[in-house]
Amino acid sequence: MVAVVPVPECPVCGQREAAEHALGFDYEYRTCRNCWRFMRCIDCGHVRLDPRPATSELAVIYPPDYYAYHYESRINPLAVRAKRWLDRQKMRAVLRAASGPPAAYLDVGCGTGRFLELMHEWGVAKERLFGIELDATTVERLQRKGYQALSGRVEACESIDDGSLDLVTMFHVIEHVEDPGAVVEKITRWLRPGGILAVETPNADSQDARAFADSYWGGYHIPRHFNLFCAASLGRLCQERGLSVERVAYQPGHAFWMYSFNHLLRYGAAPHPRLARLFDPFRSLPPLALFTLYDTIRARLGGRTSAMLMVLKKR
Repeated sequence: MVAVVPVPECPVCGQREAAEHALGFDYEYRTCRNCWRFMRCIDCGHVRLDPRPATSELAVIYPPDYYAYHYESRINPLAVRAKRWLDRQKMRAVLRAASGPPAAYLDVGCGTGRFLELMHEWGVAKERLFGIELDATTVERLQRKGYQALSGRVEACESIDDGSLDLVTMFHVIEHVEDPGAVVEKITRWLRPGGILAVETPNADSQDARAFADSYWGGYHIPRHFNLFCAASLGRLCQERGLSVERVAYQPGHAFWMYSFNHLLRYGAAPHPRLARLFDPFRSLPPLALFTLYDTIRARLGGRTSAMLMVLKKR
């Protein structure tokens, strides 16, 4: 069992009254035996993990084999190539809002540095490319490549000057932090006026989130996702901290679909471990491709997938 801390108030609106939303375990890495509970705010609908793991337990719930630290080595090479293409399309959309490549760029939760490398490929000098990541080994590897990588949490970072950044991205990070309002507030200080923050996060108001709501939705990523947003709650959080919403788009949430079926088949009332392996998002290409196509079509038709991208501008 890992140590926990209570989360008595909604981090978006401060409301204390909430209803139980889901219960579950660490289905992916099995780092602990805790049963975890998500609560939905009665006022704004924001979903939070309550209680959540204590900060002292981060090294436990993010084990050395965590996928973000070994992204390209764990995923099927064909899937890596497809993901690179999707990443390029996403970044091109972000850069359109930013009116071109930035003079200074920060990727929060940079992992192996694939977005830093992409920006360098598009002409941004390494000394103007910053990354923040928890894993010290990953950060050291990026530093050896010449990137301005920093180890630790955004909340504790004091190495970036206010008003020094043109573009900040947080792709599937804000759901991991204990105080998302404080994180957005700090990043807003780092941005110059007119600077862009792009946030991608699981969308709690999506088809798969509703279908697997009780326990097995892949977007829960139990117990590493502390906060789950919809467009309204994320927009409210950011607007109250000096940002304006420029655009909301929806990306393929294929991994969430895959994990949802994987968890259901592996841990549900009638377990089928062999069938569950067909929904391994790192190795099983045919269903991954089908879910990618399904969500791509739905998004183009106006559907809200489980991967929400919000582009914001500092006022």
